[in-house]
Amino acid sequence: MQQGEMLKGKRALVTGSTSGIGLAVARALREEGADIILNGLGDQDEIDTLAEELGARYEGANLLDPAAIEAMMEAVGPVDILVNNAGMQHVSPVEDFPPAKWDAVIALNLTAAFHTVRLAVPGMKAKGWGRIINTASAHSTAASPFKSAYVASKHAVAGFTKTIALELAQSGVTANCISPGYVWTPLVEGQIPDTMAARGLSREEVINDVLLAKQPTKKFVQPEEVGALAVFLCREEAGNVTGANWSIDGGWTAE
Repeated sequence: MQQGEMLKGKRALVTGSTSGIGLAVARALREEGADIILNGLGDQDEIDTLAEELGARYEGANLLDPAAIEAMMEAVGPVDILVNNAGMQHVSPVEDFPPAKWDAVIALNLTAAFHTVRLAVPGMKAKGWGRIINTASAHSTAASPFKSAYVASKHAVAGFTKTIALELAQSGVTANCISPGYVWTPLVEGQIPDTMAARGLSREEVINDVLLAKQPTKKFVQPEEVGALAVFLCREEAGNVTGANWSIDGGWTAE
């Protein structure tokens, strides 16, 4: 099969795809011929530009709202590929962690994935083909202090992925999660100047001693690398790859 045709005729919904990892995944799937549905936050003019670039449809559903997720999935119709990538973070000691922040992190990182999966699975089973990819994190297997909600949600995403993989094992539908370490995105890059000022460190010190402290390669994961892994998981040759947690973290979780 020629490059650019592998996913021709497949419809892919990628949540949190207006920037960063999600956008890279959407672009990688589009390059293989998939029809893309974008979802996420951002400047509407920029989103319109992205949608035009990818020939994509945009759905701006608020994934914190189950009713909005249901409306989006109904409007979109059956999807062949579902990538649950939308997520959020909050950093705080557990005794000071705002309950509303806990609820929001769990709702977006975990519960939203439950709702999109439960609504997408019937169509995938009817076709006898589907790919579910959940963006987890190095924090799906390892913990860091002050990130209780995020770590809890990502551990749960990994367990949820394994469970649905077993349920769908004979249906032609696979479910896997991708667990990146620190990925070089505009969000991460934007944190560097503030961290330099707050800690009195150079740019290189912030990168190597703060952001990449746990990544033995001392290299950021590139969004395109995550996109390439997502494409692999959608290949026919990956039809027997299911229930796996794919680390792409520069060796972080090998230690």
